Amino acid sequence: MCGRITQHRLRAEYAAAIGWPEDHRKWLGNTNPAYNVAPGTSPWVMHHLNEDQADEIDQIHWGYRPAWAAEKGIPMAINARIEKAATGRYFRHMWKSGRVIVPADGWYEWTGEKGHKQPWYIRLKADKPMLMAAITNWKPYKEQPEGTGFVIVTAAAEAGLLDVHDRRPVVLAPEDAQLWLDPDLPAEQAEYLARNVAIGPDAFEWYEVSTAVNKPGTNGPELIAPV
Repeated sequence: MCGRITQHRLRAEYAAAIGWPEDHRKWLGNTNPAYNVAPGTSPWVMHHLNEDQADEIDQIHWGYRPAWAAEKGIPMAINARIEKAATGRYFRHMWKSGRVIVPADGWYEWTGEKGHKQPWYIRLKADKPMLMAAITNWKPYKEQPEGTGFVIVTAAAEAGLLDVHDRRPVVLAPEDAQLWLDPDLPAEQAEYLARNVAIGPDAFEWYEVSTAVNKPGTNGPELIAPV
């Protein structure tokens, strides 16, 4: 699962991390550091506009639920499991034509019993921006229907990451993230990319952090400091 992330760098730094040219990223401007980004808010998301325009970063609602799911009382989805996302009814239309990247500096997980949960922060050992595979039904310059938003693609955790959770976000290297955004990449190849080319657990580090992060709305660099 991936239910809380950080985005404390500038948008231009995320653009540089994925390899967008300098003349495209220099006008992206300042952003407020966010150390506790929760579902239901609108994080920065990298997407492809169309064939004639450059890629862009916009704020998109984290969470997706189509109208038919709302009518049945199905909860809002925040993640999409790689095992079903590419072919299942719920997500396959977004997998084909709504692939986006969520830039992040890390994410949180919790261990322990209810009422005594210990938060952990997971980031790349190199402490560089990570590029999370995601899908959305959001369309630029279109009227957005109710339930519009994005979900982060997750896979089974491996190796030491299993100690903090059995799921992990699919994080891609810059060149693979650019492929993921390419609207001409067939859905089948995108599935192969997410399943087989994602960055492995050895590239990450994780450590305990303050329980102050448990409360949505808290913010500040102290949230990602080791305890």
